[in-house]
Amino acid sequence: MTTKVGRNLPAAIITGIVLLVPALLGIFFFELMLIFVWTILLSMGVWEVARALETRVAPTGQQLRLPKIPLFLGAISMPTAAYFGGVEALTLALMATGLAIIVAAALWKVRDPGRSILASVFVASWVPFMMSFAVLLLNLDQGDWRLVVVVLLVVSNDTFGYIFGVFFGRHPMAPKISPKKSWEGFGGSLLGATGVGVLASWLIFDEPLYVGAVLAITVVIASTAGDFSESMVKRELGIKDMSRLLPGHGGVMDRLDSLVFAMPTAFFVVVALNGDAGGVPLGL
Repeated sequence: MTTKVGRNLPAAIITGIVLLVPALLGIFFFELMLIFVWTILLSMGVWEVARALETRVAPTGQQLRLPKIPLFLGAISMPTAAYFGGVEALTLALMATGLAIIVAAALWKVRDPGRSILASVFVASWVPFMMSFAVLLLNLDQGDWRLVVVVLLVVSNDTFGYIFGVFFGRHPMAPKISPKKSWEGFGGSLLGATGVGVLASWLIFDEPLYVGAVLAITVVIASTAGDFSESMVKRELGIKDMSRLLPGHGGVMDRLDSLVFAMPTAFFVVVALNGDAGGVPLGL
């Protein structure tokens, strides 16, 4: 069944469940397994974005080529560094990845090295670095539930936005970037996610209800920004999906795009509203 917004809904639901079940098992019982699965997903995301960027032809007429080995190493090292060393180690892993990209571009004598290096650093920053904040969330006090709630907020953003968009969507938010996203859908996302956030603050964390509301609102805004960011990249490259790896969703980044900005946003909001980092080194 293909919906009016162009998605195979049954396939999308099945794929979501297949991804969600091992994620929940990893969060609550096997954290290192979760890190392992996360590095695989980030590596797939890195491959997708790098491959998509390589379809771009530079003004010189040469095909863009990205040194992928440093990117794969970054996808492995960044979440691992975040888990064992916190924000400082994550930042160091990003810097090391950037240096490795420059060295690889020089050793392999890639064509158009300036654009290749810039594109590679963009991939490293957009995919493994930003998404490794999910691991930092896991290290906070009650981190397993913190991460689950943030994922639920992102899912609520997508789900309520989709429902409200299908039934009530009339006014596109940014028709040139993502014509299927409407202000009505965005309002549904805010409403639904805020309800989830407030319930989580009340039933799980025993904290003021405004904490859940603020977290939900900021996550919805960040998730929407993540959606738009990927849409802008795909529109610039002239592609519909990053790949076909996930039935009903397209590529890995077509599914994880909402998390890119949501995870760092959620981490810093939780830290700010709760007054500490739960033992996560911040260097502050």
